Amino acid sequence: GWIKSRLERAGQRPVSALVDISNYIMLELGRPTHVFDLAKIQGGLTVRWAREGERLELLNDQTVDLTPDVGVIESGRGLESLAGVMGGQDSAVTLDTTDVYLEAAFWWPEAIMGLTRRFKLNSEAAHRFERGVDFATIPEHLDLMTTLILEICGGQAGPLDDQIVNLPTREPVRMRLARCARVLGIALGADAVGAVFTRLGFAYERQGDDFIVTPPAARFDLTIEEDLIEEVARIYGFDRIPDEPPVAPAVMRVAPETLYGPHALRAALAARDYQEVINFSFVEEAWERDYCGNADPIRLLNPIASQLAVMRSGLIGGLLANIAHNAKHRQTRVRVFELGRVFARDPEVADDGLAVAGVAQPTRLAAAAWGPAQAEQWGEPVRPVDFFDVKRDLEALLGARAADLRCEAAAHPALHPGRSARLMLDGRAIGWLGEVHPRWAQALDLPHAPVVFELDAEAVSERVFPRPREQSRQPVVVRDLAVWVDAGVPWQSLLDTLQRRIAADEALSVVKDIKLFDIWREAATAQQRSLALRLWFQSRDTTLEDHQVEHCVQSLLDALTQAHGARLRS
Repeated sequence: GWIKSRLERAGQRPVSALVDISNYIMLELGRPTHVFDLAKIQGGLTVRWAREGERLELLNDQTVDLTPDVGVIESGRGLESLAGVMGGQDSAVTLDTTDVYLEAAFWWPEAIMGLTRRFKLNSEAAHRFERGVDFATIPEHLDLMTTLILEICGGQAGPLDDQIVNLPTREPVRMRLARCARVLGIALGADAVGAVFTRLGFAYERQGDDFIVTPPAARFDLTIEEDLIEEVARIYGFDRIPDEPPVAPAVMRVAPETLYGPHALRAALAARDYQEVINFSFVEEAWERDYCGNADPIRLLNPIASQLAVMRSGLIGGLLANIAHNAKHRQTRVRVFELGRVFARDPEVADDGLAVAGVAQPTRLAAAAWGPAQAEQWGEPVRPVDFFDVKRDLEALLGARAADLRCEAAAHPALHPGRSARLMLDGRAIGWLGEVHPRWAQALDLPHAPVVFELDAEAVSERVFPRPREQSRQPVVVRDLAVWVDAGVPWQSLLDTLQRRIAADEALSVVKDIKLFDIWREAATAQQRSLALRLWFQSRDTTLEDHQVEHCVQSLLDALTQAHGARLRS
């Protein structure tokens, strides 16, 4: 009765006299044991590794499939126990049991680690074995358990069989007294430290100011110098260690002014009416195939869900899933972004710090907009968000560097072939911008396609340092120039031609800005279109004359004519 009462106070459920005694010994001494029904294990017990395909029914009525890295206990009848974890149902004691066999053992922690997670079971014995138990007191603990059984259940004890095969060696650990004082921040004398080790029952030797400690059999957590220092602090008393702030030079770490870090990127997109999301780094394999064109993604060995089995190489799939989820819940306007790592195979990556050999892990920034360009209001008509709305958000994110951004027509697996572009910045490809392909929008049951962009976060993490310059006091002259060009000629190529001409001709240095403000075609099938440009001229020192401005306009028109066959629109 007293054992039953103590077990209940410790949170254990009483089962039977023999099982309760085994649990009591485990809680009091930290010694897991197992009680076999002697009549069911005739032929002796053998400890071995399991064979592939073997199965065992445990005491909790769970049947587990075994592998060769799992230890088992076998009798002449078959498997009886999962070594160090849980006994089997076949040899369990019952109220009809008359003869029992007590078993206690030392199982190496490395052989028990992870078994409870693998088999999805709860085992008090494995919880202790995987952390290390005392291997020197097994016979004494079995004698105490036998005494309790004889007092409570009666009977007669048989012989003790102690088999020693291979025990771990406890390597001595050296602790320097000066190191102990430096880590704890207090100067403890050698006598005080020796008294701590003596109270703990540690065998030690003195070599000057060094202590050579041999860890006891039960202390598998004592392996390095800091472990012993922790024991000294624990026994000496944490409350006796004074709270003194560390003394160190206060040196301010100045962040570069041009650095545009992750917090600034998030704040900039939040200011553009986007909301941040954090998605899993493991995704559906179909996303990698459809949205990234990745036929060989990095697979997970132990996915948390069967459909989330591969690592993502892009962020677009997660954002589209967010939009689809919101659309199903009757949301009509969604604008989301994510800043996170992606994972792709790269044989040039080597193990270094947080890097994993063969796997590139760049940080990407992606955003998606779906629904009306503006929240519904009385002052503006409802208009679906388009490519240029999101491009404007991207340019606001880049700030002054947006002037160097180029959009080149290119194909992407997730994007509309005629409404997508590769993003170039300073001659380097940094990501993609475009409308999602109609087939993926249809697959997600979206009435219209979202517009997305995905960038290399490192490429947009630098800002241009502002440089002051003298402003001209001369008036600005504005001229408009409208030209006919072939419908297939992109505006960017025209702008590049104009900028090259300006750089090559000193007389054109007065051209301060060029903007495209109108595009017109007579019909959708027309072979040519009219582009209207607005030009700003300003001299630094003198007021511009009409003939100077006309010369500049004619020079720019000649450049367009020679390079692209443009003609003046009358």
